[in-house]
Amino acid sequence: MAGKFLVSLTNAKNDADKATVGFVVANAAVASGQETVVFLNVEGAYLASKGYADDIHEEGFAPLAQLMGQFVEAGGTIWVCSPCFKKRNLDEENLIDGATIVGGAKVVEFLSQGAASITY
Repeated sequence: MAGKFLVSLTNAKNDADKATVGFVVANAAVASGQETVVFLNVEGAYLASKGYADDIHEEGFAPLAQLMGQFVEAGGTIWVCSPCFKKRNLDEENLIDGATIVGGAKVVEFLSQGAASITY
């Protein structure tokens, strides 16, 4: 039985290295058969907007937009913190493919099912 794994991503362009590594780890988790969720919160909520990640490319890694697309393609789930999204006045009509806006209760429920968690 596959385990559960959550990557809490609190960074975007403010720390592109952490944002990138978060998706590298998430891709490794989903590739290993884990039910994997990336939770975009705080500054990470910006990554839920179409086009935002297009110019983020840390040396030594694939471009962030590519990593994000691969994650969703591989069956990963992206959740976006509802209050974080609203605080930043982001547009739900501009949400990236594969992303769902959720409240904290959804994250708590996932973690309470035994999910391991890491934060970037």
